[in-house]
Amino acid sequence: MKIRPPAVPIVNIDPYLSVWSENSILKNTVHWTGYPFTIAGRVFVDGTEYHFLGLKTREEKDVTDMQVENLDTDAFSTIYTYKCDAIRLYVHFTSPMLVDDLYYASRPVAYCKVSYESLDGKEHAVSIKLTVSEELVLDVRGQGRAFAYNVQIPGVTAIKMGSGEQNILGSCGDGRRIDWGYLYLGVKGQGKVEHTYFGGMYAISAEAEVADEALFLVAYDDIESIRYFGENLKAYWKKDGKTMEEAIAEAADEYDALLARCNAFSEKIRTEAIRAGSEKYAELLLLAIRQVMAAHKLVVDKNGNNLYISKECFSNGCAATVDVTYPSAPLFLLYNTELLKGMLRPVMHYAATDEWCFDFAPHDVGRYPWVHGQEYGVTRNGTGKAVIDENMQMPVEECGNMIILFAAICDADNDISFVKPYIETIRKWNKYLLRYGLDPENQLCTDDFAGHLAHNVNLSIKAVMGIAGYSRILQRLGETEEAEQMMETAREYAKAVMEKAANDDGSFRLAYDKPGTFSLKYNSVWDKLWNTGLFPDTFFAGEIARYKKEMLPYGVPLDSREKYTKSDWLVWAASLAEKKEDFNLLVDSLWSAYNTMRTRAPMGDWYYCDTSEIRSFRHRSVQGGLFIKLMFS
Repeated sequence: MKIRPPAVPIVNIDPYLSVWSENSILKNTVHWTGYPFTIAGRVFVDGTEYHFLGLKTREEKDVTDMQVENLDTDAFSTIYTYKCDAIRLYVHFTSPMLVDDLYYASRPVAYCKVSYESLDGKEHAVSIKLTVSEELVLDVRGQGRAFAYNVQIPGVTAIKMGSGEQNILGSCGDGRRIDWGYLYLGVKGQGKVEHTYFGGMYAISAEAEVADEALFLVAYDDIESIRYFGENLKAYWKKDGKTMEEAIAEAADEYDALLARCNAFSEKIRTEAIRAGSEKYAELLLLAIRQVMAAHKLVVDKNGNNLYISKECFSNGCAATVDVTYPSAPLFLLYNTELLKGMLRPVMHYAATDEWCFDFAPHDVGRYPWVHGQEYGVTRNGTGKAVIDENMQMPVEECGNMIILFAAICDADNDISFVKPYIETIRKWNKYLLRYGLDPENQLCTDDFAGHLAHNVNLSIKAVMGIAGYSRILQRLGETEEAEQMMETAREYAKAVMEKAANDDGSFRLAYDKPGTFSLKYNSVWDKLWNTGLFPDTFFAGEIARYKKEMLPYGVPLDSREKYTKSDWLVWAASLAEKKEDFNLLVDSLWSAYNTMRTRAPMGDWYYCDTSEIRSFRHRSVQGGLFIKLMFS
């Protein structure tokens, strides 16, 4: 890649096992929250020690750093090339979270393959040592005591480490890390493992000689993954009784074949993205996918249903947030709708409970990893009963989101079966859109950080597309008369939106009562994807012209109020363009933002267009929305 990643993905499995480097030379490793996740890498060449991964301890101040020669990343791998006088060292990290395969999207095993070549024509004795600190098994270092245990795995030399106090699923929240379960570190074949101390912390290490190569494995068994309405659920990969030891042995044996699958998938994304946009667009997608996958956990409920629980990272830690699922959906609509269905099932389960007594859709279903009912704008009394602050809800937003997603799944699958059990709830939410969607009251939308806004034009467009999506669902159900009525209503609403929101320059306002303003009309992308023709070509042309006029060095602001934007919505808005060069113009500005961000954190989706500095948010699954242009192929 030519882009300088804002943060470099190293081990990326789920919201807890998530290791990044905040710089391009692997000087330190952190959790996506920015909290230290110390992993150290040392190479011994003919007995001389070199440092290549992680910060040095005070005791290692005289150890020589290997020089970073190259860094490259693709969809599932990060490859570093180092050198010293004697050898060139290749370190290949792979997190095979294949979106098109439920098992690999769930199995919490990552790889680090190391190989080398001689630079001086001589034979060399080379060995690698990886050390992992207690920070990966505790919320914070020093929180209680971690313990290590040798484990027996056929074909793998391994050790595991975990907290001495196994309070499984004992806490929830955004800025928290896991403090239950066990981290495994191993090397394929013969090696040496031990528990040790590193930088004042308890740690485990694995060491192996490098002949042709050495393969290290990092895995995490969280025992139980999600608390779902009072029941603790296990990860999908465990559904047939597989143990962590069996999964690690399996992973060691299939590395070459699995890496080939990952490489092929990565190249598929790259090829499709270049065809749809540019090399820079391809790089954004390849950089985003591991982050998106690692912001979820795939589990199975007691009825055998797959649940794909997102964490609203660096926001409030909500679980299964509807307006996070909505922007992330393009990745899953393209490659695996079962994962998207797994995001919607918890919402529909909660909407059918007595606690949710409203005629609009919920915002979320808990705070990760607890899925027990809405948390946003909610307080719970001593009995656990929810008290909803209606002023903090997003009713038009979430109704539109859910209906659009159901319609999009029907299209992707060319099948109506997933929707049928939920049709009466969908009807209720469509009625809400019919009543309130054309001119929303003073309420929040997904861009809630911008505050409440009445007469929100983009929110009205979401309602229009929600009604159109409902019509498309009805057509598949054979309810053609009502389907035609709903599409005609959507057409009338769209016409009214344009009449009430028109600016003199051919663009459309942020709000009906704010002439001259603008906003990214990202919700209208479904009109182009579905070819519903609710908005004419002049609508999209006028919007693109305004975006080009308002564009700053690192993107187009979300609307007239501030200079910040959202990466997902910027690409959705760019996808409204008829000309490829206009799409690339806007997307290239996003590439430039990530290439220059001073805050070295996993791709932040909310940032300033004039400086490229992150406003907030990082490691969020909404980056799945960057894939939307591929849906036009």
